[in-house]
Amino acid sequence: MQLTALAKSRYTAKAYDTSRKIPQETLDTLLDQLRHSPSSVNSQPWHFVVAADEQGKARIAKGADGGFVYNESKILSASHVIVLCTRTEMTEEHLQAVLAQEEQDGRFPTAEAKAGQNASRRGYVNMHKYDQKDVQHWMEKQTYLALGTLLLGAASLELDATPMEGFDFKKLDAELGLREKGFTSLVVVSLGYRSEADFNAKLPKSRLPAESVFTFL
Repeated sequence: MQLTALAKSRYTAKAYDTSRKIPQETLDTLLDQLRHSPSSVNSQPWHFVVAADEQGKARIAKGADGGFVYNESKILSASHVIVLCTRTEMTEEHLQAVLAQEEQDGRFPTAEAKAGQNASRRGYVNMHKYDQKDVQHWMEKQTYLALGTLLLGAASLELDATPMEGFDFKKLDAELGLREKGFTSLVVVSLGYRSEADFNAKLPKSRLPAESVFTFL
C-alpha cells in the first residue's frame, strides 16, 4: 500500500480484539522499523520497553491509575504495548556508542570522516545543552520522530495502534525503573487488532483542508 493510503487509512484504535495476538514475525518486522527511525544527527536518544504478555501489560497499566484510568483498557486489551522512552541526558557513553556503531557499520571511509561526524553531532548536542538549554526537549522531539515511524509501520503491517500521552510519567518511570537507567517515559503505544466495538474505526477521517495548511512560495 502506498504511504499516502496508509496515512489516510490509519487511525487511533479505541478498543482491541483480545483474542488476536500479533505474530512474532510481524512484531519483529515492526521493531526493526522502529529501530531504524530517523533522528537529528543520528543521536538516537531513545529506548523502547515492549510488553508482550499480561504481566508486562499490567505493569504498564499502573501508569494509567487515577486520572488516566480511561486508558487502562486500551493497554490491557491490546496484543502488545510499547513504551517510548527518552534519555534523561546525552551522556558521553552514549555518544561514544553511537560513533562506534557507525564505524562498525562502515559509515566512515576515512578517519577525517569519523572525526567530522563526531564533531558535528557534539556541536548540536552542545548547542542544545549550553546555548538553547533545551537538550531534553530536543531529545524528546527525536523520540516523537520514532513514534511517527512506529504508527506508519504498524499501518503498513495491517496493525492498529493507540498512541497515549495520558498516563502518570512518574509512576510508570518508577514501575519500570527507567530513571535509574537514564531514561524517562514519553509515550505509550498499544498495538493489536481492532475490536468490532471500536467506534473510532467507523468514523470518517478528519483533517484541515490543504489550502489552510500549505503555503506555496
